[in-house]
Amino acid sequence: MSDIGLSDNDLVLLAELAKGVTVDRVGRRLDISGRTVRRRLRGICDRIGVATAIEAVAWAARRRLI
Repeated sequence: MSDIGLSDNDLVLLAELAKGVTVDRVGRRLDISGRTVRRRLRGICDRIGVATAIEAVAWAARRRLI
């Protein structure tokens, strides 16, 4: 887990979204449900202080985490 509170799995999830993969397809790739992906995204957004998944992807990309 990074010092910002994001796990490697969180970063993988954001990286997949950055590639343009849909939430449901990310879930299938990570062997979790789309609903779980959405719940994890909400947690990621809350931890880093952004409102949307797009902002979370941009936030991680700016910091070269993905």
